[in-house]
Amino acid sequence: MFYYLSSFEHSSMKNKIYFASDFHLGVLPKSNSREREQLLVSWLDSIKHDAKELFLVGDIFDFWFEYSTVVPKGYIRFLGKLAELSDAGTKIILFKGNHDMWMFGYFKEELNATIIDNELKINRDGKSFYIHHGDGLGPGDTKYKILKNFFRSRLCQWLFARLHPNLGIGIAQKWSKQSRAANNAEEQFLGEEKEWLILYAKDLLKVEQYDYFIFGHRHLPYQVQLTNNTQIINLGEWINYYTYAVWDGETLSLEKWKP
Repeated sequence: MFYYLSSFEHSSMKNKIYFASDFHLGVLPKSNSREREQLLVSWLDSIKHDAKELFLVGDIFDFWFEYSTVVPKGYIRFLGKLAELSDAGTKIILFKGNHDMWMFGYFKEELNATIIDNELKINRDGKSFYIHHGDGLGPGDTKYKILKNFFRSRLCQWLFARLHPNLGIGIAQKWSKQSRAANNAEEQFLGEEKEWLILYAKDLLKVEQYDYFIFGHRHLPYQVQLTNNTQIINLGEWINYYTYAVWDGETLSLEKWKP
């Protein structure tokens, strides 16, 4: 017998919120990027039935720049799966990372996605969340913080847009060969007193209370209890760890995708 689910019944089944970051799609070699894309598609396919919201917390692409009529080629399977989730009612929130900070209007037009420049503060199921890609936060890294302000400036974006896409993307790919993602750099947990995102979260707690901090960028998955009421999660990456977080309405957990 065939049963038809109304749109209300179908939407009520979507009751989870997912968080992931640092896919670095496009990082060389391309064969590894394609394998990672296939893993991501399989993961997205597994969550499409219950994903109410999907937060992609930066560095989804190893490089991204939207020219007025051109975007980087590739990622067809991944973007198609995001479109499928969006069409099925999942709300998609994309954060700008340090590798894909030049997102403008393309994903809003194609995926109805919300684009977040920096931090996002939300409340869900009576809990407060502070979400940020994580770049340029905490003590130190002064050089990058200066570069970030320049890269985010309209002047820099206007200058880069003057380059032919073959040249602009070629320069970006050459630069990305020096990145942690391209060199598969192994990360080590430095301890609560030295992890800069933990230090940043503790400073914020002196001013405002949050139940959860969620970051990317660090490339090391961890979940730490900061106080009796507050946890911090770093989402890790999808080159070595394949980790993500999920909120089920009561608990925020750090999970590993095993297809």
